[in-house]
Amino acid sequence: MTRIWAGTDIGKTHHHCVVLDAEGRRLLSRRVLNDEPELLALLTDVLALDEDVVWAVDVADGMAALWINILLGHGQHLVYIPGLAVNRASAGYRGGGKTDAKDATVIADQARMRRDLTVLRPDDEHAVELRILTGRRADLSADRTRRINRLRGQLTGIFPALERTLDLDNLGPLILLTGYQTPAALRRTGRTRLTTWLRNRKVRGAEALAQTATEAAERQHTTVPGEKIAAQVIHTLAKEVMGLNEQITEIDKLIAARFREHDLAEVIASMPGIGPLLGAEFLAATAGDMSRYGSPDRLASLAGVAPVPRDSGHVSGNLHRPRRYHRGLQRVFYTSALISIRCCEASRRFYERKRAEGKRHTQAVLALARRRVNVLWALIRDGRCYQGDLPVTSAA
Repeated sequence: MTRIWAGTDIGKTHHHCVVLDAEGRRLLSRRVLNDEPELLALLTDVLALDEDVVWAVDVADGMAALWINILLGHGQHLVYIPGLAVNRASAGYRGGGKTDAKDATVIADQARMRRDLTVLRPDDEHAVELRILTGRRADLSADRTRRINRLRGQLTGIFPALERTLDLDNLGPLILLTGYQTPAALRRTGRTRLTTWLRNRKVRGAEALAQTATEAAERQHTTVPGEKIAAQVIHTLAKEVMGLNEQITEIDKLIAARFREHDLAEVIASMPGIGPLLGAEFLAATAGDMSRYGSPDRLASLAGVAPVPRDSGHVSGNLHRPRRYHRGLQRVFYTSALISIRCCEASRRFYERKRAEGKRHTQAVLALARRRVNVLWALIRDGRCYQGDLPVTSAA
């Protein structure tokens, strides 16, 4: 039986650890540098109090990675309590202040009282690498979206007719904006020369794009103040978006190659709607270890595709999406469900049946995503690929 509980409030440069006994009495409180020698010394001192320890942390990656891997590498039992839960639980403890020592005490005390906390386990190399790569891709995609929005804002300010006609998700319009940004410059060039310029840069549909751009230029003869500087900014932003596109393409290749090396890649990719990117995001979030969740219901709850009740008094049956869920997992199941409606007959029939029952589009897609959690769970459990018929799922 566990005798002591050690809670660690994670920080960037320092952590604070508090150890409690079975009665909630504080046995140790220490601030330690986020460095291996100091962390090993803390581990030794806590184990000297009692070898039967439950460790708890409020951060499960990033700045807590070194401490988590030290604990797991020494065979320690480690649980995770989200920072939001720590914040809310703190309100029930004496004292209105907030300190690292108090937070560490709350973490240890919650671990002492609760039996529903997530147990952290070592991840294999594949899962860690995919988590890094997919995280990097998400950052690049967010940067690309921000720059496209800025590009559209600048272009609308000096040349709204052109902004309305360009699809900046495609390469051709971006190449166009690296050379021409103003109505006057497009009119001087003319459609024929612009077509040749675009073709020399291997732009698909060069003639149609040139015609669209020159027609937009003919509709605006007013020069807007600041147009010259705005044109330079547009040129720079278009170059940056093209560079980000190249980086995303390269990282997609790395993700696909690393995903295919995973033992479960064939099983996961056999599900309609799941390709290398969504499959990699699934492995990054779960490591492919379904035993961590106990049942497909818990995985669905984590992914935010299982509704939860919000009943009170005489109100019952009031179901809503959970407030806490894994955004990455929800993206995997929701996006793959959308794709499967187009490419999988069974998914399309399921979606249409839900729509016929009166559900809105989003509700029907979420219902399909919830069903697909059961299917993917069964495939991974049985180690077999999707065959078209939905496997029967039982609690693992």
